[in-house]
Amino acid sequence: MENFWNKISLVWNDKELRGRVLFVLAMLVLFRFISNIPIPGVDILRLKALFSSNQFFGLLNVFSGGGLNNLSIMMLGVGPYITSSIIMQLLTMIFPSMKEMYQEEGEAGRRKFAQYSRILSVPLAMLQAFGFLALLSKQGVISASLGSLEHASNVFIITAGSVLLMWIGELINEYGIGNGVSLIIFSGIVSQIPTTLSQMYFQFDATQIPLYLAFLFVAVVTIAAVVVITEAERPIPVTYAKRVRGSKVYGGTSTYIPLRLNQAGVIPIIFALSILLFPQMIAGFLASVDNATVAKIASLLLAAVSNQMVYGGAYFLLVILFTYFYTAVTFDPDQMADNLQKGGAFIPGVRPGHPTSEYIGKIITRLTLFGSVFLGFIAILPLIMTAVTGNQSLAIGGTALLIVVSVVVELIKQVDAQVAMREY
Repeated sequence: MENFWNKISLVWNDKELRGRVLFVLAMLVLFRFISNIPIPGVDILRLKALFSSNQFFGLLNVFSGGGLNNLSIMMLGVGPYITSSIIMQLLTMIFPSMKEMYQEEGEAGRRKFAQYSRILSVPLAMLQAFGFLALLSKQGVISASLGSLEHASNVFIITAGSVLLMWIGELINEYGIGNGVSLIIFSGIVSQIPTTLSQMYFQFDATQIPLYLAFLFVAVVTIAAVVVITEAERPIPVTYAKRVRGSKVYGGTSTYIPLRLNQAGVIPIIFALSILLFPQMIAGFLASVDNATVAKIASLLLAAVSNQMVYGGAYFLLVILFTYFYTAVTFDPDQMADNLQKGGAFIPGVRPGHPTSEYIGKIITRLTLFGSVFLGFIAILPLIMTAVTGNQSLAIGGTALLIVVSVVVELIKQVDAQVAMREY
């Protein structure tokens, strides 16, 4: 604890670090202020009723930073930018030139890649804004008195809000500390905590104190497990061959390659929820159409998805599947083996080249199995807690918890790095 307060003192006494921290806080306050400005024609009561009955909007609210709560001008949040980044990552598998730009052109290539992601996020934001407004209008959340011009204006306002938020994230990256997009999502999640605590306070029942204590214990254990798994690494020993140049000997040192237990982060949960919840939303549309056959099929699909056992099992399996998929997209054992060979390095007891690639591939497959099962368990933990306690407020886990823990851990690392640099 003393060490913690010493670091806080060092950060506050350093003019540059203090300026960076205050800049981040100012940007987050600005974001929270703008995210409370609603678009015209919103029926708040119907909006709350829709949120309480639809998990899809609950997830999107997390990534909008709470902007969907009142359909603010920032209702999309950084969702379009995250979607465009995922699409760009997938394109690296299809187009070799994209992969070369991202992985082999260094910092300039990554900047160009990020610029393409920003450009792609604009049409995605417009499409998402149009789709959401059409959906919410059909649900009665948006006033039917709004004309075509007002709807078009809302689309452009929401798109501009998403672009503005993306720009705020970039400013935090450049002039603040930490990842701007992650901090924006983090602030939206944290902003919901007072509401949740107040609900628990008003629903407090003295006879359920043992249940509350059990919930607190599970919460602490879960958060500790997420921190451990997020930080867990499997070191692969690497030795550099000795090279003689003139009268000097280079190499001969030993180091290791840290392979993270959870390579994919929170992305598999996002993919799995999209696969599960988007068809659910479409089925909700189709259940009210005039065609009896289509309405019956949609109703059967809704009934199947509404079954918690079916939903939880499908969710768990999809998280595992997408963890393997995303790890395969972002991690290339062949490239790592090739880079080691070019650098004159080798793994002791393993031949360079293809055998090294196979060895690394086997290790990453085993790590991904453990990491994907853990991710799947964390994803369905809110369903388990709700089923056990019968109280939706006593549910911990899922996307929000992973994001909060990852952001806090990464922010602490960056602050430690800045403090260490200044101490030296």
